[in-house]
Amino acid sequence: MNIYQKALEERKQQHLLRTLPLPPEGVDFYSNDYLGLAQSQNLSLVIEEECRNAPKLNGATGSRLLSGNSEYAEEVENEIAKFHKAESALIYASGYMANLGLISSLALKDTTLLCDELMHASLIDGVRLGHAKKVRFKHNDLDDFTEKLKKADGQVIVLVESVYSMDGDICPIEEMAALCNDHEALLIVDEAHAFGLYGENGEGLVQSLLLEDQVFARIVTYGKAPGIHGAAVVGPSWLKEYQVNFSRSMIFSTAPANHHFSSIAAMYNHLSKCGPDRNLLKENIAYFVGKRKESGGQWLDSETHIQSLIVPGNKEVVELAEKLKEAEINALPIRKPSVAEGKERIRFCLHSYNTVEEIDLLFRVLTSP
Repeated sequence: MNIYQKALEERKQQHLLRTLPLPPEGVDFYSNDYLGLAQSQNLSLVIEEECRNAPKLNGATGSRLLSGNSEYAEEVENEIAKFHKAESALIYASGYMANLGLISSLALKDTTLLCDELMHASLIDGVRLGHAKKVRFKHNDLDDFTEKLKKADGQVIVLVESVYSMDGDICPIEEMAALCNDHEALLIVDEAHAFGLYGENGEGLVQSLLLEDQVFARIVTYGKAPGIHGAAVVGPSWLKEYQVNFSRSMIFSTAPANHHFSSIAAMYNHLSKCGPDRNLLKENIAYFVGKRKESGGQWLDSETHIQSLIVPGNKEVVELAEKLKEAEINALPIRKPSVAEGKERIRFCLHSYNTVEEIDLLFRVLTSP
């Protein structure tokens, strides 16, 4: 048995082994398809129409710096920038690649990165690939953030998420933006779990707070509420030029094919029609939070579509997930090291298409012996 096989065996013993599951039958409390757009026939038809009107090319033929760029790609990015009230947008193949490329390219030796301790792994990996000094501050703690911001030297960049993917709580962006402005720091906000859900047309939390001019860059991810795939970095015009020159995950990747750009363009056109779905999601969140407050258990305080029940121990949290699965309720156990020891949890993702009856069933199972 080699060292890699031993590592797998250790994971099995620790109840940490990951597998690739097929989509299960039952109630969906686990996917990121918050508005049901991944399964929307209406969005599918809009994408098909956009594809018919796009230039006919099956593949990009190369990176965008070689043969993979097009007027169509740039038109889509210009529309994205306009939607987000930004000067520029640059599309990446995924949110992970966007965070990796953007952060690593900005993380120079004379830079200090101030990072929320619970920020996403893709942001962490971007930091690791750079050469900047990294300073962590306590999650959403403005006092700790302010103290460390005052001590930071060089070009300071602050990394946060608007809605945190594990705890489901919201970043105090208004206060952080003001502090960053006072100290000439650049604020980067990952909108992965907010884009599509906040704002009149799903613009994201930053725009819903009218803070687009105070935030240096935003990462908008398309694989969650928007129901498709990919991501874009939106920000000042020079930032796009900078990434084209220094973002390795963009420079050395084959460009997305035209049908990928078509899906993104169609999705943006469709978002304005999703107001009823956003309202249904808000109603489900309110109902779920009410049921949560009536029930026992160690719940994290969240008013968003992400709700987490702490179940300490990898073995224990897996057992609860299996109990839910037996009742045809699908919710995933989040285990150490994805979260800190003692903070293992079941994360429940709420959707516009969940029903009151499904939420009632969930709490009956959770409170049953």
